Amino acid sequence: MATVTFHGHACFEITNGDSRILIDPFLTGNPLADVGPDSFENLDAILLSHGHGDHLGDTVQIAKRTGALVVAQYELAGYLNSCGVSNTHPMHIGGGHDFPFGHVKMVVAFHGGMVEGEGGERFTTFPCGYVINTGGTRIYHAGDTALTLEMKLLEGRVDVMLVPIGDNFTMGIEDAARAVEFVKPRVVIPMHFNTFEIVNQDPQEFVKAVGTGSTVNLLTPGESFET
Repeated sequence: MATVTFHGHACFEITNGDSRILIDPFLTGNPLADVGPDSFENLDAILLSHGHGDHLGDTVQIAKRTGALVVAQYELAGYLNSCGVSNTHPMHIGGGHDFPFGHVKMVVAFHGGMVEGEGGERFTTFPCGYVINTGGTRIYHAGDTALTLEMKLLEGRVDVMLVPIGDNFTMGIEDAARAVEFVKPRVVIPMHFNTFEIVNQDPQEFVKAVGTGSTVNLLTPGESFET
């Protein structure tokens, strides 16, 4: 059994027993974040979906302070190395790896590839999502993405889906609901909305759009879901 805690935007913390991982730790400058970068100790890993500032966020600071392993695309891991983060595990789309905290597979996400940070222009990379199998629960963090037919390949292979609904930069509610139809998770948790005015959405409209096929769990920052 795993616990999924939402920290605002696309940042989630996943714990299973003594293991603790963090995804896309955009905390500083995030008006919805319930915690700051100094809130994390004994962190096993940080998973990054891509290099935009609202996902890369506080990764460098947290990784240097905690020594957490950073899992990222090959090029993004190289950028982090150039920033003094030495404990990285590079991966790429379609690849998977067994870690002490569980199995991680990197899957497709359609989005921009710029790495935001000094010197980041040398490390343009491809965004991704993750399927994390920990404690017997399969959690799909879709990252920043458009609706893709590749999502159909995950049908029957996901228990909990974390999906963006904010529109403009990612899927909006209609496409996100179709993504849920493709994947058919047991539970879906919306993300990447209401952080900034341009991605404001009514999550209740997402609940209506999903219907009864999957259970929608609306988390506010700081709230958790037991899988």
